[in-house]
Amino acid sequence: MKFRDVAASAVGAAQTLFAGLALLVLLGQVTSARAADEAACRRVGPGALNPALLVLRLDNDVIARQDQGYSSGLQIKAVTPNLDSHDGDACLSGPARWLNRELEWLSPAHYEQRNLVFGLGQAIYTPNDPERSDLIVDDRPYAGALLLSAGYNARLGDELWASQIVLGVVGPASQAERTQKLFHRVFGSERFRGWDHQLKNEPVVMLLHERSRRWGSHALLPASDSLRWDAITHWGGTVGNFLTGANVGFEIRFGYRLPDDFGSSPLRPAGENTAPLRAAVSSGGWSWHAFVNTDARLVLHDITLDGNSFRDSHHVHKRPLVADVALGVAVLGGDWKLAFARNYGTRQFRGQQERPSFGSITLSRAL
Repeated sequence: MKFRDVAASAVGAAQTLFAGLALLVLLGQVTSARAADEAACRRVGPGALNPALLVLRLDNDVIARQDQGYSSGLQIKAVTPNLDSHDGDACLSGPARWLNRELEWLSPAHYEQRNLVFGLGQAIYTPNDPERSDLIVDDRPYAGALLLSAGYNARLGDELWASQIVLGVVGPASQAERTQKLFHRVFGSERFRGWDHQLKNEPVVMLLHERSRRWGSHALLPASDSLRWDAITHWGGTVGNFLTGANVGFEIRFGYRLPDDFGSSPLRPAGENTAPLRAAVSSGGWSWHAFVNTDARLVLHDITLDGNSFRDSHHVHKRPLVADVALGVAVLGGDWKLAFARNYGTRQFRGQQERPSFGSITLSRAL
């Protein structure tokens, strides 16, 4: 292994990461809440100051001893404090205020908490056989996606509305091949040799909307009010040339001092919700919980399986009905939250050899 090869791959991955971090800092989500007047950044309604939030999520199938399908993903999200209005909010920097005005059409009319959410993510998809350099016609295409998202999480009582617009690119411009080569060289994994057959460059646009509802919290044991369980249902859909479909599912959690939020599993595009905790529940101390999350989807279009929208490319015959289940645990302490999940899915296209499986690690910090 040559040092210059590793260095070149590292530069490419670093460029992607720094672009995302620079964007988040430019928008002021990490720093503006610190600089703004604290009284102006108090959330709508009773309660204490809600800080901004930074979320880092890593998906990889190495935990499942696979290296195929949805092979790897990295996502960075930044969330504003609660917003009072669509114009002149003191918790936002200038560019973020402009976006808050322009994205008003994504926000519901009635809410008690509303937060702008920005994200940058990269996803990598590969077939099952890493050694073949020819086109594998009966397996999914090589594909990479680099996606930028912006939208709102809006809460009213025990309901959460998540709406986002997603812009990005699929193809070599996503830098997925370079990122995968870097990690495989660093960790000594086998190199995938068929990236010459990946999907061609294509801009992608997607709108997504999802609604979740938390159905109360109930004591697990009569003698202990801190050990509790709850249930969260969700339904939603996406429209765009990256993904078009609808989904429905639920999550069950049980543990010590359950957070007053809407779940921990990042199975779905809006699954890693970032609605702030209510002050009465997020008052400090440690808590933990285990969770089981399910999601069933009707898939009308998936560019990573159907191939490019406007140019000829490799594709497979996708299954229109798919489902996932995730098992995991989350730990919260102070400003931090750490969640681990193992995700299992049904086969996504005809002839797929193995059922998809991957692990997820999500780290969140209030700023």
